[in-house]
Amino acid sequence: MRRHSWWKRLHWPEYGAEFLGTAFLVFAGISAVIFDFDPSLPPVHILANTSLRMLLTGLLFAGSGTLVALSPIGMLSGGHINPAVTLAFWIQGKMHHSDLAGYLLGQFLGAILGSMLLVLVWGKHASTISYGRTVPGPDYPLAFVFFAEVGLTMLLVLAIFVFVSHHHLMRWTPFMVWILVAVMVWQEAPISGTSLNPARSFGPALISWFWQDQWLYFIAPLLGALLAVGIFRLLTRGERDVLTGKLFHVPHYRSVFKNVSAPCKSADEKPYLNI
Repeated sequence: MRRHSWWKRLHWPEYGAEFLGTAFLVFAGISAVIFDFDPSLPPVHILANTSLRMLLTGLLFAGSGTLVALSPIGMLSGGHINPAVTLAFWIQGKMHHSDLAGYLLGQFLGAILGSMLLVLVWGKHASTISYGRTVPGPDYPLAFVFFAEVGLTMLLVLAIFVFVSHHHLMRWTPFMVWILVAVMVWQEAPISGTSLNPARSFGPALISWFWQDQWLYFIAPLLGALLAVGIFRLLTRGERDVLTGKLFHVPHYRSVFKNVSAPCKSADEKPYLNI
């Protein structure tokens, strides 16, 4: 009987939280792209400066991820909503193998749901921005685009690790990510689309069935996450470790992460959701 009840021991609320959070990120973030860059909508005419609209889009897109991290579902699962971030915590020894699989599954399924909602809500407007697909900029060599995604993801994950390894900084992690990703989108989107997130790229690619160069958005962010963990270990030399697996840690929510020192409820306790 125990062999057939293993699935009951999995942390389904956390996987569901990642599913909902990633769906919201994809839907809200790409909705911002549509609103700011669809020629038939007012912002294109009111704010003619493309750079300013890109900055606004970055703030809105990254802000949707920050809202997830600060929400009850984010405080439960940690608000990763990005396979590269989850992989980094797993490599650092903060996640069980089963939770790695559950988080990744939730994130990719959430990205699909978010992309489907995007088409359902925005209709033909979604097609004007190619359904939010991330594609290499036409003026840049593919190798340059690849290493841009690697470098930016590395910077993002490394910044997260630095913040969550300090007691005084970890509460500010979602806000740091908001500003950092917004600036990345503002300055780098014409080069690679600033994915940083395999799930975010997978959802739009699937619903539009467009796979050209999409391998880049799977491999580059994961490689960037791997490099970030290596650099973090090199910089800290084992004298400092991440304190939590969550981007916004509150002690009255349970934590399914391991080898962390931030106070929290036991992973065996029922999850706390105050929605």
